[in-house]
Amino acid sequence: MNKYRTHNCSELNEKNIGKKIKLSGWIHRKRDHGNLLFVDLRDHFGITQCVIENKDKSFKTLEKIKPESVITIEGNVVRRSKDTENKELKTGLIEVKIADIKILSESKDLPMPVFGEQEYPEEIRLKYRFIDLRRNEMHSNIKLRSKILSFIRSKMIANNFLEFQTPILTASSPEGARDFLVPSRLHPGKFYALPQAPQQFKQMVMMSGFDRYFQIAPCFRDEDGRADRSPGEHYQLDMEMSFVEQEDILKTVEPIFYDLFKEFGNGKKINKIPFPRIKYKDSLEKYGTDKPDLRNPIELVNVTHVFKSDQVKLKIFKDIISKGGIVKAIPVSKTYSKPRSFFDGLNNWAISEGASGLAYITFEKVNNKIIGKGPIAKFFSESAISDLIKICKITDKDSVFFVCNNEKEALKFAGVARQKIAEELKLIDEKSYNFCWITDYPMYEYDEKEKKMDFSHNPFSMPQVEISQFEKTDPLKILAYQYDLVCNGYELSSGAIRNHIPEYLFKVFNKVGYSRNMVEKNFSGMIKALSYGAPPHGGMAPGIDRIVMLLANQKNIREVTLFPLNQNAEDLLMEAPSEATEKQLKELNIKTIKKS
Repeated sequence: MNKYRTHNCSELNEKNIGKKIKLSGWIHRKRDHGNLLFVDLRDHFGITQCVIENKDKSFKTLEKIKPESVITIEGNVVRRSKDTENKELKTGLIEVKIADIKILSESKDLPMPVFGEQEYPEEIRLKYRFIDLRRNEMHSNIKLRSKILSFIRSKMIANNFLEFQTPILTASSPEGARDFLVPSRLHPGKFYALPQAPQQFKQMVMMSGFDRYFQIAPCFRDEDGRADRSPGEHYQLDMEMSFVEQEDILKTVEPIFYDLFKEFGNGKKINKIPFPRIKYKDSLEKYGTDKPDLRNPIELVNVTHVFKSDQVKLKIFKDIISKGGIVKAIPVSKTYSKPRSFFDGLNNWAISEGASGLAYITFEKVNNKIIGKGPIAKFFSESAISDLIKICKITDKDSVFFVCNNEKEALKFAGVARQKIAEELKLIDEKSYNFCWITDYPMYEYDEKEKKMDFSHNPFSMPQVEISQFEKTDPLKILAYQYDLVCNGYELSSGAIRNHIPEYLFKVFNKVGYSRNMVEKNFSGMIKALSYGAPPHGGMAPGIDRIVMLLANQKNIREVTLFPLNQNAEDLLMEAPSEATEKQLKELNIKTIKKS
């Protein structure tokens, strides 16, 4: 017999009544009733209520020992009285009458409680993460993560993907975020880089003759943290396929995600396969973002021509339009019952976000005619009001909000405002997952700050123009076979059909200022592999952490990560990063320079 337990803390039920058993776990909480002491014993699996009488030899020991101490108890399983049954627990119909206890490990006073699930500062939670992970919510999140990974792995194997592991110590790449560098002791003055993604390696797997690859890969990026992005490291489901077109990849991935969210989505609705395909340009026009939340029914409308006409006298908007600006309308249904404070609140919110405000018009019927009301309605003729009603497809019980700025900023803020308005009006169905694909990304964008052309997405993507036409085509009009998978406003994955033609890759990089020599130097392994017969191939890399975050119904990615860094990329538990010793630095031929 195992000296620690005959059962775990979720197993005991009515069938065990009368049996002598042994349990081990943490003291979750105690309730002292004077003559009786109740102890909730917790392990990985659940909680069992145990009870001891004050005349028992172990009573005083249990009374003194602190919560979160680890003990073994022996005793008999008895039925709880009807008035003390707890149907929330698997073990809620029974309790264990303690005959003997053994203290395995005593706990000090806790820096934060486990029982009660109180909100505690993140600094404390991360410093004592091993305690934080004992809390039911966190423990459940991490268990869910493990189950999701197992499910994904089984689905990939069932779809004929082979699992490989690519190197962790590799070469620095000039593209993407900052690298984490690792100094080489054997090669003084030289550095490895931790991979931002196994991009080049997974492509070379295809060039090695394998047909389908996947990897649950750790990726390292020296970038700032945010709620849906972990600084330092994260995990991706990297996959790659040979002899495929874009649609082949989308059709392969969709069922995997549908089944995954069906299995772990707690009964939430999922939109049917095939997921909508939305072109990047159309997504910006309709939703103001390339990460649209399709649970939100609001769609943006371009009404620049209405404001530009002589029927509108709103000078501040006309001045912006004359400089190339646009006006995006946000039509909102059935706001007739909303008080003035609702609209003022949204205007104040817009100002707090750095905008000049959020202009609006409300519509109502007077003498069988729909009229516009609100701060800017007086600047519109009857004809202009009629045009707005027609273009925005609204009724007398609706409202329209307006955003005016240069195209980039107008789309961006209109997208944010669209989501804010929908949240305020509770238009978003919280019990659903709405997936879509965003396709046809531009290959290039113009960097106003640097005054040069740059990649808008993955530089290894295949352009949607033939190599013979590439030089003749305006770079800003070149689209790429690039696609993102989006769910509920979160980008879950980016992917692309890869450029497998070396000469074409040189041309693509040349547009952003890379000479042939620079490409060969920075991507030597990739170019070499492409030069010896490369199949057409493509893939994608869904973010594991973000997927788990969505399925766990969390807003912060650190809530589903075992031992995360904080927003300042610090490990508060292990106190990393830390200073190296003089001996270590000497071995690496490195000197540190103290900031003055």
